[in-house]
Amino acid sequence: MAIKVTKIHVWAAEIHDQPGGLSSVLGPLAEAGANLECVVARRNAARPGTGSVFATPLKGRKVLAAAAAAGFRETERITTLKIEGPNVGGLGAKIAAAIGAAGVSLRGCSAAVIGNKFVCYIGFDGEEDASRAAAAIKNMGKKKAPSCCACGH
Repeated sequence: MAIKVTKIHVWAAEIHDQPGGLSSVLGPLAEAGANLECVVARRNAARPGTGSVFATPLKGRKVLAAAAAAGFRETERITTLKIEGPNVGGLGAKIAAAIGAAGVSLRGCSAAVIGNKFVCYIGFDGEEDASRAAAAIKNMGKKKAPSCCACGH
């Protein structure tokens, strides 16, 4: 089962929790020619009337200028992995188990299936956690070679 794991850059902005709040920041990106692969938006329970939006990718001088004007900043405290692969039952649970077995706690997760493929974005508290999680995901299902004797060598 081929799974592709890529570290990606994610941008975040604050939005108003009101009708049109999300479109007020996505509109300028669209006008600048952005081709977004993932957008996640949610209310901020700690700050009523506000929310957060996360988007990726933002590329090119014109798109980055529009993003900055709309309040987007590249996330510095979150490192995100994009995981892509075939839609196989139970794969999400296996990925979560591999990350947990590596001793890594995830910060957030968004996933979707389209046809026979899935894509998942998982945020971590930093580069080290993301690197450990990526290694664990890439090593899922690989069996250890049998030892040559009872002592484990």
